[in-house]
Amino acid sequence: MNQLLFYILIFVVMGIGALVQIRLKSKFKEYSDQRLASGLTGREVAEKMLRDSGIYDVRITNTPGSLTDHYNPANKTINLSEEVYATNSVAAAAVAAHETGHAIQHAMGYAPLRLRSALVPVVNFAGLTVQWVLLGGILLINIFPSLLLFGIILFALTTLFSFITLPVEIDASGRALAWLERSGITSSAQQPMAASALRTAAYTYVAAALGSLVTLLYYVSIYSGRR
Repeated sequence: MNQLLFYILIFVVMGIGALVQIRLKSKFKEYSDQRLASGLTGREVAEKMLRDSGIYDVRITNTPGSLTDHYNPANKTINLSEEVYATNSVAAAAVAAHETGHAIQHAMGYAPLRLRSALVPVVNFAGLTVQWVLLGGILLINIFPSLLLFGIILFALTTLFSFITLPVEIDASGRALAWLERSGITSSAQQPMAASALRTAAYTYVAAALGSLVTLLYYVSIYSGRR
């Protein structure tokens, strides 16, 4: 596969990723205007889902920023953004339940989450060094080809991390949607909205994983082409 085709693929995947991000923000804004009949805020949704799951050792915190919500398995905290933490909307409920889904995965020892957590230190190191290693490897490919190979291995770990993230996120959304419906937090009219919001969020991870894979194959082609 020639380099031009790789550039086109990378551009297409990046474009799709950007469109998905725009779509996600649009849906979040739309569903943020849809108030829950229960009146529960994102924090209260997370608290109830934790209690219903028999989990009492996870804290819920308020984190700055927009769409910065995440679960931290290292200190067992569900970190909800300002627009989710104190808002009683469909979007807030969906996001809070999704992050709580990760806490439930952690409590149950969900294998993909354990694997992803184990890779975090390695991926953090790779993220700090991989671009410089790859750049140096390309510049020195005829002198020190092993440097580029090392960079490819580092980048492959980040790509693996992206693909392991997919089942983790999809499973958390599945848990969230099932609980929202079962607990009556979302009405029959609001449940499709929550599903749509979480499905769009999942697409962002798919686009990121595909982009990482295409980029990895590009570097592999450079290394292979030196022969």
